[in-house]
Amino acid sequence: MSSSQHIAFIGGGNMASAIIGGLIRQGMQPDQFTVVEPFAETAAKLHRDFGITALPQASERLTQADVVVWAVKPQVFSQAAAPVMPHTRGALHLSVAAGIRTDSIRRWLGTERVVRSMPNTPALVGQGITGLFPCPNVTPEDRARVEHIIGTTGQFVWVAQESHLDAVTALSGSGPAYVFYFLEAMTEAGVGMGLSAEQAYQLAVATFGGASALAAASSESPEVLRQRVTSKGGTTYAALTAMEASSMKASFVKAMQAAETRARELGDEFGRA
Repeated sequence: MSSSQHIAFIGGGNMASAIIGGLIRQGMQPDQFTVVEPFAETAAKLHRDFGITALPQASERLTQADVVVWAVKPQVFSQAAAPVMPHTRGALHLSVAAGIRTDSIRRWLGTERVVRSMPNTPALVGQGITGLFPCPNVTPEDRARVEHIIGTTGQFVWVAQESHLDAVTALSGSGPAYVFYFLEAMTEAGVGMGLSAEQAYQLAVATFGGASALAAASSESPEVLRQRVTSKGGTTYAALTAMEASSMKASFVKAMQAAETRARELGDEFGRA
């Protein structure tokens, strides 16, 4: 972003802080941000971490924003939009609020320049992956701005249909919880086999991290990578055979489909206002 760019954040919680921190590390200054954050504790953290004095409510200061990032809880989006709309009609709007569809956002804000995104929590450590969907009136320059903003938190993927963001939500948005679930199980199994909880957890975390890095660096499919470490009759084969006997893969696919369904339901529920 250039030195003349100004970004407003509606909501100053974890995701907003992750983006602000990344942009400041890339050279933006605290006076290039306006943050609306009504909770005193969160506002104090923004000032402590970044030197930004947050506004308790929307004001005319928002008129200077080139981009407005919506980092509010989905259930309060419509309520938060009403006092912001009069000041931000000329801005590009980027939503990181889960489930809220662009038709609702466009209606609440009176603009067609909206990009909806679905980030995930590894964005907090710069290792996130975010799905992005642009409305038709979003220009190539707008997309470039969004890529620069979201790029501070990790990788991103543009999707061609907004409905695909429900799949992104099920896959990567909720995905960190799946990893943590397996880390819990692997740690529990390690303790049951005689390791300390600390040893088991260290081994499990390093295994997930290492396997993910190997997959990212390889041109081979996950199936081929799995086969390379699975010798018939060996220990890995025994584990995978037990998983297949429990229909683990089918259950996992079914669980992700449930997450996608719930993502659609949330869009219906919170987009009514």
